[in-house]
Amino acid sequence: MTSPATPWRGVHVATPLPFHADLSVDYDAFAEHVRFLAAGGCDGVAPNGSLGEYQTLTPEERARVVETAVAAAPDGFGVMAGVGAYGALEARRWAEQAAQAGATSVLSLPPNTYRAEREAVVQHYREVAKAGLPVVAYNNPIDTKVDLTPELLAELFDEGTIVGVKEFTGDVRRAYRISELAPGLDILVGADDVLLELGMAGAVGWIAGYPNMIPRSTVELYRLATSGDPADLARALPVYRDLHPLLRWDSRTEFVQSIKLSMDLAGLRGGACRPPRLALSAEPAAQVTAETEAVLAKGYQ
Repeated sequence: MTSPATPWRGVHVATPLPFHADLSVDYDAFAEHVRFLAAGGCDGVAPNGSLGEYQTLTPEERARVVETAVAAAPDGFGVMAGVGAYGALEARRWAEQAAQAGATSVLSLPPNTYRAEREAVVQHYREVAKAGLPVVAYNNPIDTKVDLTPELLAELFDEGTIVGVKEFTGDVRRAYRISELAPGLDILVGADDVLLELGMAGAVGWIAGYPNMIPRSTVELYRLATSGDPADLARALPVYRDLHPLLRWDSRTEFVQSIKLSMDLAGLRGGACRPPRLALSAEPAAQVTAETEAVLAKGYQ
């Protein structure tokens, strides 16, 4: 489990949401999945992210998701609530709701209604930080069109606004520049398919997708990738090669459907997505199925 002083570190699983047949949220199944991840050795969960389809939830559903995660979490198990919102004031309100519910940290996208300028981004994070929980910035310029550059991250960290960054650009070179400009800012792996590379570069956390399906094996891979021991890296590499065909899906547009399908194949509760996400078409579904079955046949769990 992570330290109470740094509850955003370690493996926080970006949780998908199970739905009933009518696409209402199955909170009991969600709570069961949180407990499953805790038993599998994960350090926490990150609900209300893109994998949790937060954009399709009502305010009441979104609040209850965080409350359910907190209630299901055992002692020492973190809840990093997603507070993504178009407006800074709304993002702050979600951070306040997370604090009231008992979350241990928040994951915050930058403003993304437009390609926000530097000062707007800074003010946005200042608002979120007012809620009092540790703020992990989420850098995903592919989707948000706002790039949290190493220079901007250093500015936010130096003023005490953020404690870490979920790095989703896929550019592993950034980790070194971030560490140079902002020593002490925690780098969290943001995409499953760069886990080993960012682990070698000094990442201290992973906001993860595929541990939803195989928590024990992926947590062990994370520990090996981040220990700093060359012997552990040598042990990690063949596992990483085995898992990489699946891990790549975390960076694709169909990542929600793909991870849910893999969960279904592993005997877990994945299920359908809410519109506008549709079921995978035949070709990617067949590919995810084959790659998932190959991983399960090798004994990963």
